[in-house]
Amino acid sequence: MSDQPTFDVPFKSDVLPQRLDEDSQIRFRCHKGISCFNACCRNADVTLTPYDILRLKDRLGLSVTEFLQQHTVLFEMDADRLPGVKLRTDDEGACRLMMEDGCSVYQDRPTACRYYPVGHLAMRPKDSASAEHHYVLIQEEHCKGHLEDRHLSIGQYREEQGLLPYDEMNRGWYELLLKKKSAGPTVGKPPELSLQLFFMACYDQDRFRRFVQSDAFKKMYILGQGDYAKLAQDEIALMEFGYRFLRQVLFGEQSIPGREGAWEERYEQRKEVFELRRQAEIARAQQQEDDKYQNDV
Repeated sequence: MSDQPTFDVPFKSDVLPQRLDEDSQIRFRCHKGISCFNACCRNADVTLTPYDILRLKDRLGLSVTEFLQQHTVLFEMDADRLPGVKLRTDDEGACRLMMEDGCSVYQDRPTACRYYPVGHLAMRPKDSASAEHHYVLIQEEHCKGHLEDRHLSIGQYREEQGLLPYDEMNRGWYELLLKKKSAGPTVGKPPELSLQLFFMACYDQDRFRRFVQSDAFKKMYILGQGDYAKLAQDEIALMEFGYRFLRQVLFGEQSIPGREGAWEERYEQRKEVFELRRQAEIARAQQQEDDKYQNDV
């Protein structure tokens, strides 16, 4: 792997500073007989993709709403507070889906778990319309899989771990995140409404489905009855429609026919609601300060 391009890691990290590709060879094997089995799951920090959520909620026999409530925590993916979702862990940081004999949802395990100890880098070069996909090797001290006498390419490892369909299903989400990142300060900080729409369209599919079928949505957008029927029944179609919806709302990429002026009108209405809430919070805080002052006197 010494011929692979390197990059600087400006902090202590378990990520080796070599950018790998499909043909790069790694040495790794994980199995139940290895001394560190389950160790990586005892300190879990697993970000979920929208497709991960669909696979896991079906595996556990839950609705999306139930899965989000019972098995996830919300976090901010960047300085603009873009919402992300992680697997909930127990009080000691262990994955709650881990059992003594391994992962209880192994056939439907998340993308990040499938990739480990490989990290996936999706990057879009400047002035390029498409993303480039590279990989890195994560070599944590506790992991003994790197000492196993087994060599294979990144491409072989991805195929072995069932990552090809996952990467295909995750592509729209990766592209959305890359577009947000590449836009940078030119679009400014997203308003609260945009953050709420991002969470709903990416992760909270039950609520997004109701939104798409609502009269409010139909007043803003033009879809055929067949489209509405498919979005009501097909979770993958709804997920991919959510990416189109966000690209249109956040970045102005028009792919969903809209009724002229409808979105702007609704956006202004929502802004008014948020402003009323903000003013109410200010008034409530001021009243609390006044009450505290009166009590102190």
